[in-house]
Amino acid sequence: MNGRRGLELRGRVVTRAGVLDDAVVTVQGERVAAVRPAAEWATTHRELPPEYVGTVIPGLVDIHTHGGFGHRFDTEDPAEARAAAAFHHRHGSTTVLASIVTAAPEAMEAQARTLSALVSDGVIAGIHIEGPFLSHIRCGAHDLDHLTDPDPAFVDRLLRAADGRLRVMTLAPERAGFDIAAKQLADAGVVVALGHSDASFARFRSALGPDGCATLVTHLANGMPPLHHRAPGPVAAGLVAAAHRHAFVELIGDGVHVDSGFGALVFATAPGRVALVTDAMQAAGMPDGRYRLGPRTVTVSEGVARAPGGSLAGGTSTLLQGLRWAVRECGVPLAEAVSAVTATPAEAAGLSEVGDLRPGLYADAVVLDEDLEPRRVLRRGRWLA
Repeated sequence: MNGRRGLELRGRVVTRAGVLDDAVVTVQGERVAAVRPAAEWATTHRELPPEYVGTVIPGLVDIHTHGGFGHRFDTEDPAEARAAAAFHHRHGSTTVLASIVTAAPEAMEAQARTLSALVSDGVIAGIHIEGPFLSHIRCGAHDLDHLTDPDPAFVDRLLRAADGRLRVMTLAPERAGFDIAAKQLADAGVVVALGHSDASFARFRSALGPDGCATLVTHLANGMPPLHHRAPGPVAAGLVAAAHRHAFVELIGDGVHVDSGFGALVFATAPGRVALVTDAMQAAGMPDGRYRLGPRTVTVSEGVARAPGGSLAGGTSTLLQGLRWAVRECGVPLAEAVSAVTATPAEAAGLSEVGDLRPGLYADAVVLDEDLEPRRVLRRGRWLA
């Protein structure tokens, strides 16, 4: 209902603190004002509590997405980036980091400048730069011609172009100059992520906190050598760091990038440190066909995006699909799965005003039915169409 108290939602409410089977979320303006059990709410109100709407979870937080619905974030056109963000907002990801990929230095700078303005407008929550300081061996869909060792001068140019809005940058720790660039980024308040790496277990693990600057692993297991008992590599290093609460690990929960058995292993190994992401690109929400990811052409067939060499080239799902995958395919309890798409990614990226239903945070919420399908999406206290 609307009125002096603002908007009120009654339902099964899932927060980071736990699940309330019948609770009321009160919204004032753009913020959550209160979350109380319905019985407690009813003791201070004469009228009946609001209608029970279903399961209410915080708005989803996707910290790794390149676009969607035919639109891209690796663009110099703000309207294009806005349209990509709007697609994910409508599908429950009320907070997104816009990810750009390896390209010519001038193009990456221009894209960062474009996206910086959208952060100021509240359209996106920040910028994620993936590349160009990545492994040639584990490049995935990244353009080989522009991969290079970390260059402090170029890092500085990217930081200036982003104007304080760069949230996350992905680097390979084995590249010469990594340590200097990682400290440069961390000193600027950027979350250093490790990914697209062929590093040994020891090198990858040493780059992750508490002694290393990195605190996040980009799409664990993708863009890395397979986990092997005699060559554990980056996958094992990332899991160990996450299990010791020294890092967070991203997991692409689309049923394509990793098997559900591996997903179950990751959740069991590192509870509370798994951030589900989409790695969605331009084709998310679109039919099969030819699309772009950075400077490269990508072919989508049966919903799977691949670069010309056959490598997976981003995802085509939404984060709500990832939530359902975690619950149904990996056997993750609902509250834990919800944290993996809300509070955990928010914490991993240093986003302090989203990711939970708690007084003072932005009023972002998704109302789900019994099949975890979306009924309505609330962003900044307003219902989205």
